Amino acid sequence: MSSRQAKLQFEVDCKVLLEIHANPETTQRHLSGKVGISLGAVNYCLAALVDKGLLKVQNFKKSKNKLGYIYTLTPKGIAKKTVMTKEFLKLKLAEYEALKIEIEVLKRMVAENS
Repeated sequence: MSSRQAKLQFEVDCKVLLEIHANPETTQRHLSGKVGISLGAVNYCLAALVDKGLLKVQNFKKSKNKLGYIYTLTPKGIAKKTVMTKEFLKLKLAEYEALKIEIEVLKRMVAENS
């Protein structure tokens, strides 16, 4: 896996864990829209998080005819989410600083060409 792919997977995993922590009864379709990945990718991500012992999945009755899932972070998942959230914040702050510099450069270029 390339560095870029690893970074993207880290971001997806972090966003999924944060969303599940906030809303354990979320659906895969909701996660797909919230995280910005396909439904199949959400399914793959959830399976990987379960395999790593970070997430537990349980069935529950949503209505008479439908089963839903409750996603629960395991103690290991809660600890990992905390560490990942701190790292995710560092990444986003670094991206923000780089973007501010890029914007300033572009503003100067526009001002020089006007």
